[in-house]
Amino acid sequence: MEFSGDELAEREQRQEIANRIRSLREDNELSIQEMAWATGRSPEEYEARESGEADLTFTFLFKCARKLGVDITELMTGESPHIKWYSIVRAHEGMQIKRHSQFEYLHKAPFFKGRMCEPFLVDVPYDEKLQHEPIHLSYHAGQELDLVIKGHLRFQFEDHAEDVGPGATLLYDSGRGHGIIAIDGEDAQIFAVVLPTEERDMDPDNKPIEGIR
Repeated sequence: MEFSGDELAEREQRQEIANRIRSLREDNELSIQEMAWATGRSPEEYEARESGEADLTFTFLFKCARKLGVDITELMTGESPHIKWYSIVRAHEGMQIKRHSQFEYLHKAPFFKGRMCEPFLVDVPYDEKLQHEPIHLSYHAGQELDLVIKGHLRFQFEDHAEDVGPGATLLYDSGRGHGIIAIDGEDAQIFAVVLPTEERDMDPDNKPIEGIR
């Protein structure tokens, strides 16, 4: 199978990130099982990601960074945040995280040291087939604030769904199942601010395991 230049670059980046995850796991003397619990994957699914064989979603990277005690920027680039007092990231600039089959994330403050939130510009492309499938739900401990910049979205929170448009804001407990898709035949974009808290361990079905710390 032949790959385009962009596809090869993406595969190389994925392998570099996977290698960093493996090295950090080994440095922290964490087992595959412990990382699988922390990321909400089965051991087999986790190993496929750590080996670079499977794609690395934002939620997976976020949970890995939390468990490994590093900034997500360090996982993505190998460089630690170093800006101390303030950060300005111009329009169309930021750290790109294209690690999801649906969404493309642009981190808008990747090198601000000690930040207490994770701000992202998120492009949500319209996909006709997703209109007829259950919305994929994610879980990450804390809260999330989303501002719809353009387009229309269907927001799913556990078993409840709402359609929202430009200017709408969503604030929710991100430790509970949540997900979005673009609707009405057009791409959408949101500005998302993730406010993390201590992550609970997860079972292989990507749901919190109560009582495991």
